[in-house]
Amino acid sequence: MFDYAEEAFTLEQIRKLSGDALVEFGAPWCENCQAASPAIKKAVTEHSGLHHIKIYDGKGKRLGRAFKVKLWPTLILLHDGNEVGRLVRPLRSDEVRQLLSKIS
Repeated sequence: MFDYAEEAFTLEQIRKLSGDALVEFGAPWCENCQAASPAIKKAVTEHSGLHHIKIYDGKGKRLGRAFKVKLWPTLILLHDGNEVGRLVRPLRSDEVRQLLSKIS
């Protein structure tokens, strides 16, 4: 259920993404991530063309540091590899929808 990928992408690969993507930094054991998951999932399913990439973050993980992630979950909205918005520790799907509205 909490399918965070370890070292799935490098910063260079993220920067080369085309179109819209939501990168979620977190950890499967993180209670805040577990609490936010339903709200994130609900909002993301409303955007069929959106890539949702879940990255396992933690000590020594370079990608999270490159994006200056400090708290989990952190959602970073990208358009063509460039950050257009960010949301930290959402609890409601309308918070995530508001972030996603930046690409609509």
